[in-house]
Amino acid sequence: MRIHWNQKMTCQRQIVTKPCLKTIFISILFFIGILFNFGLNNVFASSIDETIQKPLPVILPDIQVVKGIVKRGDTASSLLNKYLPLKTIYEISRLSSDIFSLTHIRKGQPYKIILQEKNLVGFEYEIDKEDRLVVQKGKDGFSINQASIEYDVELEVVSSTITYSLFEAVRKAGEKTELAWKLSDIFAWDIDFIRDIQPGDQFKVLVEKRYRDGKLSGYGNIQAAFFSNNSTLFKAFLHKNSQGVSGYYDENGKSLQKAFLKAPLAFSRISSKFTKRRFHPIFKEYRSHPGVDYAAPKGTPIKTVGDGIIMQVGYNKGMGNYINIRHNNGYTTGYNHMCKFARSMKKNKRVLQGDIIGYVGMTGYATGPHLDFRMKKNGKLLDPLKHKSPSAKPVKPGEMERFLARTQELSTRMLTAKLAFFDKKST
Repeated sequence: MRIHWNQKMTCQRQIVTKPCLKTIFISILFFIGILFNFGLNNVFASSIDETIQKPLPVILPDIQVVKGIVKRGDTASSLLNKYLPLKTIYEISRLSSDIFSLTHIRKGQPYKIILQEKNLVGFEYEIDKEDRLVVQKGKDGFSINQASIEYDVELEVVSSTITYSLFEAVRKAGEKTELAWKLSDIFAWDIDFIRDIQPGDQFKVLVEKRYRDGKLSGYGNIQAAFFSNNSTLFKAFLHKNSQGVSGYYDENGKSLQKAFLKAPLAFSRISSKFTKRRFHPIFKEYRSHPGVDYAAPKGTPIKTVGDGIIMQVGYNKGMGNYINIRHNNGYTTGYNHMCKFARSMKKNKRVLQGDIIGYVGMTGYATGPHLDFRMKKNGKLLDPLKHKSPSAKPVKPGEMERFLARTQELSTRMLTAKLAFFDKKST
């Protein structure tokens, strides 16, 4: 009996023990599996976090931009020969000739040279204040384009009172002298800025100011301008007609433009008027002087007073360097004693009103730098200071409604800060 009990007990233990060990073993394996899986998840999560937190480095090409200003004596070759062989520079110059000739780069103009890993991949040159020449290197060589210069443009009102000159008044208002030139061009048919300007004259303009990198770079169009000259108020509004041609008109739609400018120089002084009897400073005798002498510094630009065709361009002993221009309706004008002609001046060349044709000098019989300006009608000499020029065409009737609405809008903006001269007589 005892033995049987022991065996039974043993058998019972065996029966009981085997299932318990198996269960424990399975539980241990399951627990190890959980730990192993948790560890792997941590490893993977850590790896992912590191990947997110530390992105793979992106290697960018080394780009360098070299900025400069063209100096006296600089050429395309002297600017680029550090980066390109002369053969390549000549080829770029050839390709660009239809857009802008690199032989015409001018002192004072900005340029950029773009380098990638010290190799030239681009070149930009500012042709003028509107456009730039863009040279870019591609897989198939260099491409040449002309692109507009981008500005931040703000429409602002500028006003000032003249004490000595328009230039002085513009500078007093904190503006560039370029604005004085623009303003004088608008009223050049009605105001002689050499003779007519008086202390106390005032102006107000609504002008597009152009900014680059937060700095004033220049001016766009003057949208509207008021100018009080000797108690008379002149108004000008910019209008683009249905053909896309822009011009300035008064508040009634009458064009400010006339057949001839009042003077071929914007700012100078009259040293001698049209007269039948003047004591000649060189010949020391009285002679007629059938023109107007404008004294100005050597090199001052001379503008043609009207559209026309060059009849003669050359030199003679008395007039020095001269140009004679034929206009419509039997008019001719002459410009004498120039130090040099503007580029491309030649016989039969068509010129437009305001084009620069030469520069003030003292060639021929002259005692100082000045322009001798003469005008004829059907061969008869006229006094340019007394001649009244006919106006151009007014705003078309079909465009008047749009013009008047725009004029009212601009005037309202101009008059937000009233000046005393707005109450004076208007033209």
